Amino acid sequence: MTTVKAMTKNYDLKTVKGFGEEWARFDQSKLSDMERSNIFNQYFSIFPWEKLPKNAVGFDLGCGSGRWAPLVAPRVTELHCIDPSEKALEVARKALISFPNVYLHLTSVDAIPLSDGSMDFGYSLGVLHHVPNTFKGICSCSAKLKPGAPFLLYLYYALDNRPLWFRAIFFLTQGVRRTISKLPQGPKNFLCQVIAACLYYPLAKCSKILEKIGISVRNFPLSFYRDKSFFVMQTDALDRFGTRLEQRFTQGEIQNMMKAAGFTDIKFSNREPYWVAVGIKQ
Repeated sequence: MTTVKAMTKNYDLKTVKGFGEEWARFDQSKLSDMERSNIFNQYFSIFPWEKLPKNAVGFDLGCGSGRWAPLVAPRVTELHCIDPSEKALEVARKALISFPNVYLHLTSVDAIPLSDGSMDFGYSLGVLHHVPNTFKGICSCSAKLKPGAPFLLYLYYALDNRPLWFRAIFFLTQGVRRTISKLPQGPKNFLCQVIAACLYYPLAKCSKILEKIGISVRNFPLSFYRDKSFFVMQTDALDRFGTRLEQRFTQGEIQNMMKAAGFTDIKFSNREPYWVAVGIKQ
């Protein structure tokens, strides 16, 4: 396994540092194979595996702890895992030690050390909404892909498919997020775990009960976690409330950015998490 180091400008240093701390604390070793597979399928359900050539080479942009790579690497010839956090890549290196076809790159999205037009596929899940210029990040990924290559993208949604009351509740939490995200790592970790235990867990379990008795929980806050472990809730609470830089996009905005970056045949997943989209490089 090879590590290549390079850095340029399209990243926020404090955000990168925060994610390094997050993945060091929640290295995903406690995530069961079944839960990892279930979450993976939620993201990759629209990915056109059949479009990949026999000896496919691709990239995972913002790999973090490398939690998706074990499910992708066996399907391809080479997988390049890219992340700007050295701490995150240390976690990924340990997790992916048994995959000789995985290569690690310590770099930001606008310094990807791969030749333009060389990749058969790519994906970036939950990453490019945490960089200063999301569109520029999408363009950087697009530049590395061959014509006809699929690219899977997950960006935080702007709650554009939710009712007004749901959005109002969400935006009330934004001030809390901004405050917590600026705290030192210790207090930040503690408060995010309190949120996971006192907010995520009870709301998730409540939605599961409501679903069992036949009540729709589509717009029930945090119902996405009704079938997730508390470990996932802990990780995501730290991600949601502990991250300094966060941007959100409507489905239309994502489609427009992908089109402008050179993608066609753009398709969105119709299930959570929102929004997951796949496009084909022109």
